[in-house]
This record gives sequence, structure tokens and C-alpha cells, in this order.
Amino acid sequence: MTGGKRKRQAEETEAENDAQPKRRNKQRVLMLSSRGVTHRMRHLMSDLEALLPHVKKESKLDSKSQLHLLPELADLHNCNNTLYFEARRHEDLYLWAAKTPNGPSIKMHVLNAHTMDELKMTGNCLKGSRGLLSFDKAFDETEWGRMTKELFTHIFGVPPLARRAKPFIDHILSFSILDNKIWFRNFQILEKDPEQPNGPSKMSLVEIGPRFVLTPIRIFEGAFSGATVYSNPEFVTPAAVRSMMKHRKGDRYRNRKDAQEESVQRKELRRREEDALSVPKVFA
Repeated sequence: MTGGKRKRQAEETEAENDAQPKRRNKQRVLMLSSRGVTHRMRHLMSDLEALLPHVKKESKLDSKSQLHLLPELADLHNCNNTLYFEARRHEDLYLWAAKTPNGPSIKMHVLNAHTMDELKMTGNCLKGSRGLLSFDKAFDETEWGRMTKELFTHIFGVPPLARRAKPFIDHILSFSILDNKIWFRNFQILEKDPEQPNGPSKMSLVEIGPRFVLTPIRIFEGAFSGATVYSNPEFVTPAAVRSMMKHRKGDRYRNRKDAQEESVQRKELRRREEDALSVPKVFA
């Protein structure tokens, strides 16, 4: 009798669990770029596309001033996240990460970008496999850090039921904050020492790539628009940095020319008038 009651209770519990709707992770990301991207920028996008099997690629956006079209493109592709790479002057790269269609969105400057082909790391991972996300504890110390962490979790977290995802977890995507910049690294999870494959299991990490650094510029309330939630006061545009370097070079040139003129003037003042007993007249 007791066994029958337990069996009925177990069946009722299973029926209740089946009746409750299961939450599904339906995050999908639209990735596209602007006109004017270089080959290194394209390779970086290809590496990120290989790491994120839930990404849908779109052709380049023609106009850099019509960012309001991006939420519509994401809706057409049935995506609720967007990664937009914006190239400026064929040398500056900006990354927009946004939740569509309601926001928020973050504009960041990409620095020190290195692709997998450039690094030639020894690590490797299965294409389409899911990766663990590792965030530095510094993300929880600031408001913009917590918002960025939540947005990156939606974008870089691969859903288990993604159409191209493999049922394996063999790498870690690491996000760290240092000097108010976000450092991105990708590591392979090794369960055994490669030099001793038959030895005891030893967990270790080997970097795969790509790697890059993101400098947050602004966080907007909406998708690619809206009120400014956060603005980085320490950010200086790359064009301003190059202008300052040119001014410094120009200042060095002007200082060198001024020193040469002063040297010539001093020589003129030191020169005395030639008389009858001067060396050129005596030994002429």
C-alpha cells in the first residue's frame, strides 16, 4: 500500500513538472559591419562568428548615419541582439552591442585586436561548441559594469538549443576590467596534460584567440539611440590622439629651428670686427 502511494505521488509530481512551461533561452544575435572595414576587421568578425553559433550574418550597412535601421533588420532576421562593427577612416573600429528593439545599447572602441591567424595559439576548440562565460568581479562594482555584464551574457551566451550549437562545452570566454577597459580572451579547457596523455587528469587553460580590448564610450537607453545612461569621461577619440601626436612633432621641429636661429645669432654677436692685426690679415 505504501509503495502504491509513493508511485502515485511520483507520477503526480512528474505531471506537475510537465505541466509547468520550461524557460527557453531564445537569444539570437545579428552581426554586421559598416562600409570601409579592413581585412583585419573582417577576420575578427569571422572569428567571433565561429565562436557564436547563434549569430546570423548580414551584409554591410551602407550609411553610418542611419543606425535606426538596425532594429528593423534585427526584427526581420528574428534576432533580439545586435553586434554592429563601425569602421572610421579605415583604421578606427567601434563596436555597438545592443538589445533590440528596446535597448539598451553600448558603444565601445576596439583596441589591440588580434585574430586567430595572427596569434597562432596552440589551443583549439570544436567549431560550434558552447562556451562558459567568466566575468571579473569588477563588473559588479559599478552600474555600467553590471549593465554591460547582463548585455554580454545575452549576446555571448550560446543557447543550448541553438540551431548550429554542438552539445559540448570546451572553452571559456573571459571578460576582465582593467584601467576602465574590458579585456576579452578565449581559453580552451584541457582536462589532461598534453605531454602526459595517459597520466592523471589535470585541469588547465590554453588561450585560443581572438583577443581584443574594448573601451566603453557611451551607454544609451534605447537601441542605437535614446538618452545617455553612462558616458566615459576618460575617453579620448583616436583622431584627437593622432592630432596631439602631430602637434608634438610640429613643436619639436619648431623648437629645433628656433635653437638653430639662436645659435646663428650668438655666433654673429661673438664675431669681432677685423683689424690690421687680425689673424686673416697677418697670415694673408
